[in-house]
Amino acid sequence: MTQFNISLPPAVEEYLHQQISQGDYKNLEDYIYHLILEDQKRNTQEKLETMLVDGLDSGAPIPITEEWWQQKRAELVKKLP
Repeated sequence: MTQFNISLPPAVEEYLHQQISQGDYKNLEDYIYHLILEDQKRNTQEKLETMLVDGLDSGAPIPITEEWWQQKRAELVKKLP
């Protein structure tokens, strides 16, 4: 596990202690860990939204039918080793 040392202004340190004292987090490490997890989720959500918009902008829509799915499955099976 990696350890970091950071210097914080007193106002930020006080804020962190308030967050911890409210009972949502066990300690400073727990709080920072959760901040990082939330940041990862946010980044993943942003990437997904970008991909969805790119998909919407990728061309004219096509009807997705059972035949379309069968063709896609057949294409994927051909790619299997």
